[in-house]
Amino acid sequence: MTEAHSPSAIPYDRIRAVEWTDYRIRLIDQRRLPEHTEHLMIQTLPEAVRAIREMVVRGAPAIGITAAYAVVLAAGARYAENAAHWRKLLEPDLAMLAEARPTAVNLRWAVERMRTFTAGLTGDPVPALLAEASRIHTEDIAANHRMGELGAALIETGSGVLTHCNTGALATGGYGTALGVVRAAYAARRITAVYADETRPWLQGARLTAWEMVEEGIPVTLLADSASALLMKQGRVQWVIVGADRIAANGDTANKIGTYTAAITARHHGVKFMVVAPTSTVDMATRDGAHIPIEQRTESEVLTAGGSRIAPEGAHAWNPAFDVTPAELIDAIVTERGVVLKPDSTKMAILMGG
Repeated sequence: MTEAHSPSAIPYDRIRAVEWTDYRIRLIDQRRLPEHTEHLMIQTLPEAVRAIREMVVRGAPAIGITAAYAVVLAAGARYAENAAHWRKLLEPDLAMLAEARPTAVNLRWAVERMRTFTAGLTGDPVPALLAEASRIHTEDIAANHRMGELGAALIETGSGVLTHCNTGALATGGYGTALGVVRAAYAARRITAVYADETRPWLQGARLTAWEMVEEGIPVTLLADSASALLMKQGRVQWVIVGADRIAANGDTANKIGTYTAAITARHHGVKFMVVAPTSTVDMATRDGAHIPIEQRTESEVLTAGGSRIAPEGAHAWNPAFDVTPAELIDAIVTERGVVLKPDSTKMAILMGG
């Protein structure tokens, strides 16, 4: 782990889910949380692909960073295999890596950035590629700190906030996107209560968000996903703050399944809705949410819990991993470049310099 990726002096910033150490990728195995804090050491690109697919690492930015480091591992192996033709040999590895999960745009973004960077390299590609992967990691942490500041400034003192899924240090290079805003706003004494949806079926809110908040000493209250409407009706929440796996050119946002429900409920109760994500999550090539591919995961994730079946034999399950929240339900998109209020195609184009 380099000094740039070490926990910073910024309050509530102690957790790193992805690290590079001894020419291996060190991942917190998020499948084991909160009962066990264990690390998995990744030495090859296929191992990284498996870790991404099997949810060892999850969250769009963290997946992208892991992918960047995986390119370093693959390039080193291909260069050792054939120094003259390592780029050609690397292409199938990059294709396999880019397809590891379909919805999170950061994955393909990181792979393409690393592929482009290989073009001008001579000799052993590993040092230069490692420096580029490290830059991606460093840039993500810096972006999260900036988004934390910008998002916190939107929150009035004395607010309660609700978050869905996990968008913290476990989902990013460090600090977090939506949870980065929560961290910054809590440090600034703007937030009085943090509520976290369970986020079924993987329970990222219960297992991961609650774990992060407890680790950082930030009080958190967990609730069933279906309880959020009553929470809002009682006036205990002023903002819903979520992350994103892909933001379309018009501001439509794909995020963990259940986010769309939270947005509809928030609009009905006059609760504001904030999406927090780096610009690497914005896909200007995707016109709107209807064109975002939605990953369909195995039925067993819904039909079982903790390895035991909870539904009768013969029952089937529908298990989309994400849903799309229309831009008209979003009050603010917060990025490291700035804040877009009431997003639409024109405002997103201005943000992205188009």
